[in-house]
Parts: sequence; C-alpha cells; structure tokens
Amino acid sequence: MIRLGKPDRVTVRVNAALHRGRAGLMLALQAGLAAGLAWFLAHDVFGRQMPFFAPIAAVITLGSSVGQRLRRTSELVIGVAAGIGLGDGIILLIGAGPMQIGLIVLLAVLLATAVGGGSPLIVQSASSAVLVATLTSTTGQPWTRFFDALVGGGIALAVMTVLLPINPLTVVRRAANPALRAFTDGLHEAARGLADADPVVVQASLDRLRAAEGTFAAFRTAIDAAEENVAFAPARWRARGALAQYVDGAAQLTYSLRNVRVMIRRSLTALQDNEPIPEVLPVAMRHLGDAVELLRLEWDHGDEPAGARAQALVAAAESGVAYQAGVGYSGGVVVAQIRTSVGDLLRATGIEHAEATRQVREAIGWTERSHGSRRRQGRTRPAAPGSGSMPS
Repeated sequence: MIRLGKPDRVTVRVNAALHRGRAGLMLALQAGLAAGLAWFLAHDVFGRQMPFFAPIAAVITLGSSVGQRLRRTSELVIGVAAGIGLGDGIILLIGAGPMQIGLIVLLAVLLATAVGGGSPLIVQSASSAVLVATLTSTTGQPWTRFFDALVGGGIALAVMTVLLPINPLTVVRRAANPALRAFTDGLHEAARGLADADPVVVQASLDRLRAAEGTFAAFRTAIDAAEENVAFAPARWRARGALAQYVDGAAQLTYSLRNVRVMIRRSLTALQDNEPIPEVLPVAMRHLGDAVELLRLEWDHGDEPAGARAQALVAAAESGVAYQAGVGYSGGVVVAQIRTSVGDLLRATGIEHAEATRQVREAIGWTERSHGSRRRQGRTRPAAPGSGSMPS
C-alpha cells in the first residue's frame, strides 16, 4: 500500500528551482536576444571583426540594471571609455605585464569611485582596462571598443522597451505577494502570541517582520523597474492604471510595517510588565493582518481595495474598544500604533491623509467633539500615551 505523504526534500528543491527558472525566463530570453543582435549589428552590419564588447554591454545592461537601465547604460559606456583610455595610455607609456595590469585596474577603480559611479561603472571600467591590457594586439583602435559598448547598450534598451518588454504587473505582483504575505503572517502571529500571553511567539512575529525588510526592498526595486518599463515600452502602457495601485501604495505600506514593528515591541513589553491585555486587543491586530491580506488579493486581481479599507477600519474600531476596556502604558502605545498603521493602510489604498484620519477617528468613535471632550477629561484621568494625539 502506497502512502501519500509530504513531498520529500529533493522534490521541494526541484519545484523551487523550477519556480525560480520560470521567474527568470523572460530576463534570460531578453539577454540572449540582445547579445545575439548586438553581435550581429556590430559584426555583420558595421563590419567589426571582433566586437566582443557589444554582447558584453548588452548582457550587463539587462542583467544588472533593473529599474535604472538608462543610467546604467550611460555608466557602462563611460566605464568602457575610462578603462580603454587608462589601459591604452599606461601600455603606451610603460608597456604590458602583470604589474601594469595591476596598476591599470587600481587606477580604473579609483577613477570610477571618485566620480561617484555605481557598481556597473566600476566593474566595467576595470574589466575593460584588463581586456585592453591583455588583448591589446587584437582589439583594434580605442574608439571601436567604445562604439561596441554603445551598440550593445542601445540594443539592450531596444530589447527591453520594444522587442521583448517584460510585463511590469507580473514583475510587481511576483515581488509584492511574498512581502504582503510576510506582513500578514507577522500580524497574525503577533495577535496569537498576545492572546495567549506568550512573549516567545510575539518575539518570533517581530523577527519575522524584521526579516520581511528584504522582501519589501525587493518590492520597491520591482516597482522602480516596472515604472521604467511602462514609461519606455509602448506595448506596456495599458498597464499603467493597475500598476498605479502598487506605485502609490508601496511607500505607505513601508510606513505601516515600521509602525507595526513598534506596536509588536510594545506588545512584548506589555506582556513582560504584566499589563492588562483586553481580549479585543489581539483581535484588532488580527483584523489588521486580515486587511493586509485582502489588500494583496484585491491588488492581485486589479480590484478597488474596498474590502481592505473596511477590514482596516474594523481593526481601528476594535482597538478603540480595547482602549475603553482599559490598558496600561505600553497597551496605550499598542492602541495608538494600530490606529496609525490603519491610517497608513488606508492611504496605501488611495485615500488622502486627511480623509484617512477622519475615517479612523470615526471608526474608533473619536469624532472632533468627543476628541476635544477627551482632552478636557484628561485633567482628571490621563489618557494612555499616544492614544489620541498621534497622527494617523
């Protein structure tokens, strides 16, 4: 009898490798097409005998410049020119050899760094200098190598914008999903730990969200690449509307993530100090996690994020109930951070700051009148720190 169990480790690794391969397929196709076209144009059309800089420039431009390809192409060409100039100059003055190669690379890196160049400029400047120093008898005149780099960079830009542009929504969604899932999981785990008064679980949720910084950085990089792709690729202009949701919301989600991390640290302190934790407080956290998950799903389907807004306001309302039930010093900060995080989440869905603030206050039950009344009551009963004064 055969039992069906969990996939073995080899199967999991193979599936992960296949997933990564599918994710990188478009970039591989772009790089292969660009390298072949760059060689064809330089060799067969312009008559260059050995235009090896052309495919090199095309591949580097596509492979190491996501989101900044125009700038990186410029750096690439400048790097080639600087490396070629230094290589030819030093070889002309003191000849070729191991010491000369070391000196050429040293000067090329120093020059690229001094002008504020990024990694492509530094690497290309140094590698070009090495190629000139070691292949000086077969590489021809300096201007031809510069021309090869220009051809390769231009072909790479043509491939990414006209011939084979990447779908920007696919790139952004692929990056957004793990970031938002980690955000949701961290909030749900924190809610569970707070409900069970388990500081170990709460600390684990905080660690999870700290680790999520990497996925959010990848999300922001994907947005940069998508914006560039939409701006310069006519075939992808129709994706601008759906992409705008991610572009406009990414910064606010980052703010919300930071506020949630503060909230979880304060939850941990509240448990360690044995403060009273109303049952509804972890419920509010869980609703906030549900709102992030709804936002992910609605963005993924290209829908208006009405469900995420409604769920976020439920989280705000529950935090208000928790405040009224009675919280300690750290608990008051937790309530305030839920309120602020809900405001950030609403703004991520496209609501203006003032309107988001109004909706959060209304959900909590703090209208302008009751808000002022609460300040007057503060003379007899101090409010929890940050509970009514922090901006949403």
